Amino acid sequence: MDFEIGKAIQVLERTPRTLIAFLAGLPPEWTIATEGPQTWSAVDVVGHLLHGEETDWIPRARTILEHGETRPFEPFDRLGQFTRYRGWTLDALLSGFAAARATSLATLNGWSLSSEQLARRGRHPDFGVVTMSQLLATWVVHDLGHIGQIARVMAKQYGTAAGPWRAYLPVLSRL
Repeated sequence: MDFEIGKAIQVLERTPRTLIAFLAGLPPEWTIATEGPQTWSAVDVVGHLLHGEETDWIPRARTILEHGETRPFEPFDRLGQFTRYRGWTLDALLSGFAAARATSLATLNGWSLSSEQLARRGRHPDFGVVTMSQLLATWVVHDLGHIGQIARVMAKQYGTAAGPWRAYLPVLSRL
């Protein structure tokens, strides 16, 4: 599928509602479980999404619009949620993420990006030259990847309990 901003926004606007519907009200056994050391729980992932909302997607898009390739993006601290949101409840993270995403999408919609602006190039600190449409497509894939990650981590909590059906549940063997 080729990138279309309208289709991207359809996914981006659903992510907070999806996570709220999936996670709100669940006991911690579901939401703080991980796949082992150095892996993330659902709470960690929501914190990461909120941190990205505040410091990554729209700030980088703004950098492309204002500076093009002349100014590289600020590096993104992929683990920043562990410091920034230490002690936050899942409900607070979900609410913060929903509010931050609404603000981000209002900004994105307000830009009414043209095809020329979507082709505008910026500079990633690791990848080099990237386009606005690549950044926005990555935002969508990033959301979907983390939704899948949360589902996988939660599924693994019943991996043993599933008994012999494990053989038919590939989600239990993926990392």
